[in-house]
Amino acid sequence: FEMKEDNIFKASKALKAMGHPLRLKILCVLSNGELPVMDIVAKVGTTQSNVSQHIDILREKGILSSRRDGSKILCQVADKEIINLLHAMQSTFCPTDT
Repeated sequence: FEMKEDNIFKASKALKAMGHPLRLKILCVLSNGELPVMDIVAKVGTTQSNVSQHIDILREKGILSSRRDGSKILCQVADKEIINLLHAMQSTFCPTDT
């Protein structure tokens, strides 16, 4: 079982960034695609200021990317591998069968 150092570093960085409950919520909300910041705020249930702070952290870590569209800031998960990780975590910790 061989692992590349780059992949280990990338996974470690992503898991650290996801270690905060609000950042994990933001990533879960974005796992289905790009959203404006205000939609993220509405879905995670906290203030715009708080969400923006955590989006900035995720952007600095290379987990999220964002772009401006008129007056809106749109955010998305920057790496397909992060989305795969989120889906694996959702299937493990948020199963749909009860």
